[in-house]
Amino acid sequence: MKEPIIQIKKMKKIYELGGETVMALQEISLDIRKGDFISIIGPSGSGKSTFMNMIGCLDRPDSGEYLLDGEEVGKMKSSQLAVIRNEKIGFIFQNFNLLVKLTAIENVELPLIYRGMKADERRKAALEALQKVGLVDRANHLPTQLSGGQQQRVAIARALAGSPPILLADEPTGALDSKTSKEILKIIHSLNKQGHTIILITHDLEVAEQASRVVRIQDGQLYEDGGVIFASGENGIKEH
Repeated sequence: MKEPIIQIKKMKKIYELGGETVMALQEISLDIRKGDFISIIGPSGSGKSTFMNMIGCLDRPDSGEYLLDGEEVGKMKSSQLAVIRNEKIGFIFQNFNLLVKLTAIENVELPLIYRGMKADERRKAALEALQKVGLVDRANHLPTQLSGGQQQRVAIARALAGSPPILLADEPTGALDSKTSKEILKIIHSLNKQGHTIILITHDLEVAEQASRVVRIQDGQLYEDGGVIFASGENGIKEH
């Protein structure tokens, strides 16, 4: 059995909203193993976005542990979290988040600039990433010259360029039609087969069921195969 790349233990997150205390995450625990393709599904207000921010090192838990590739990241400083995000996690967003004045290849190169990679190395890595999503022939096109599906493929290439072990996809098909959505999911499946750990956040059950593991989040608790994933380890995660 492969080692966990993510270990979450009794993670809790509380917000104060309008004078009320909201328990966004209720001491949840979850192991995600290297090479997993897992979907996290839940409606608005379920804690899905909060959980995504925790996994993506965009926020910190109030208590509990978060180990990413064996490192405790839950208590890291913002500067340390920025490095983790850049090296360990590739982000794919619903609305692509491409810079409109940059070409496809320039968008893909962006995270590599922050790594301090040399220009020729950046260009080579970006071209290889665009090749993986079948978009090398559009490398010098601006986002406005690309279809929605092509823009999302550029976004996937950008996530891939630094070869992160984890791809975190937040509603990656939410802005696409059904035909294009299937094409994007096919690419994501291919990347999983190449060894990337995929974490897909969605509200769409049909999309969620593309994953080999489906975890539901509701009222800040996690459920897999109908059972609560308890922080204590009871009803432990069932492997598919």
